[in-house]
Amino acid sequence: MFPLRDDNPTLLTPVITIALIIVNVVVWLYLQGAGMSQEVLASSVCQFGSIPAELTGQMGGFEGVQLAEDLPPCEFGGLRWSSLLTSMFMHGGWLHLIGNMWFLWLFGNNVEDSMGHLRFVFFYLLTGLAGALAHVYTAPDSLIPTVGASGAISGVMGAYLLLYPRIKIETLFVIIVFIKIIPVPAWFVLGEWFALQLLSSRAPSIGGGVAFWAHIGGFVAGLLGIKLFVNRQLLDARKQHLQLSPFEIKNRGWL
Repeated sequence: MFPLRDDNPTLLTPVITIALIIVNVVVWLYLQGAGMSQEVLASSVCQFGSIPAELTGQMGGFEGVQLAEDLPPCEFGGLRWSSLLTSMFMHGGWLHLIGNMWFLWLFGNNVEDSMGHLRFVFFYLLTGLAGALAHVYTAPDSLIPTVGASGAISGVMGAYLLLYPRIKIETLFVIIVFIKIIPVPAWFVLGEWFALQLLSSRAPSIGGGVAFWAHIGGFVAGLLGIKLFVNRQLLDARKQHLQLSPFEIKNRGWL
């Protein structure tokens, strides 16, 4: 099940969402070498990624970690706590980047539309930090660098769930040879995604090193924080601009 688009027009131009996507892509292309060199990619992950054991001091006497046999060791002593922020703009591969940016665009534009540009910047960064800290808390002795915007994007998804639970999302279903696009309520799409993160966190071996608790932490932070960041005037302006009746507003699932 993969979400493709939603029936949820915006009033504001999502300049911050677009800017975040551009920054992530630029970092991937120029700082991480677009993944063309494993050495450059590993170096960027080591330098700017977040290593839980280094942050908590539970390194077990190690001075670094070997990410691959043919690569130089990833030595400790990097950015430490500031890496919680820099790691949010790093990625481990093309699929990792594309998947994150797709979800950021799909859900970020509407969340930004609900709170305004400046509030959305702080909301995005804070939920990203919450996700990163959740991963550190649940894996304090992990020596593996953590990278990705997933925690922040999970926060955006949590906010979207509370704001627009009944908005229809056109979702791609692929079951063996059965392929179909079906409109599904946001509460189902995002609820199913969150349930999958919870289940996968219980069996992390199936996730290939995915930081599921960063997803969970970011999502919960988004659920809890949206009430503090949402701008009621912007929500009311959206309703008036689209000339929706109270019945239509309720039917669309708007908060």
